Amino acid sequence: MVLIQLFIDNKNGNPIYEQIYSQIKNQIISGDLKEEEALPSIRNLAKDLRISVITTKRAYDELEKEGFIYTVAGKGCYVAPKNVELLREENLKRIEDYIQKIIPLAASCNLTKNDVIEIINFSWEE
Repeated sequence: MVLIQLFIDNKNGNPIYEQIYSQIKNQIISGDLKEEEALPSIRNLAKDLRISVITTKRAYDELEKEGFIYTVAGKGCYVAPKNVELLREENLKRIEDYIQKIIPLAASCNLTKNDVIEIINFSWEE
């Protein structure tokens, strides 16, 4: 079983299950959690985080529904083999999110679309 680093922020507006889901998903996408690694049991993770088992189960259920983990009855939850298309979609979504932040920032600096493309091209070549 792998040790997962999770931080629950009670001041964060997101529900706790969503914080767990997002952090584990990000660790899988980044490769910090490897394919076929066993995750902590739902009960152990709930105990370690001092939260409800129901909350932990909901996070794991969401991860499984999205294809990031799978469950073996009686054995636990494991990181699923990476679905290249799923990871590509996740990364495309992240890129789109960044671009949506860049556009108003660029506009506030009076940059044109071509200026932004030039910045990207320059950064790409580095």
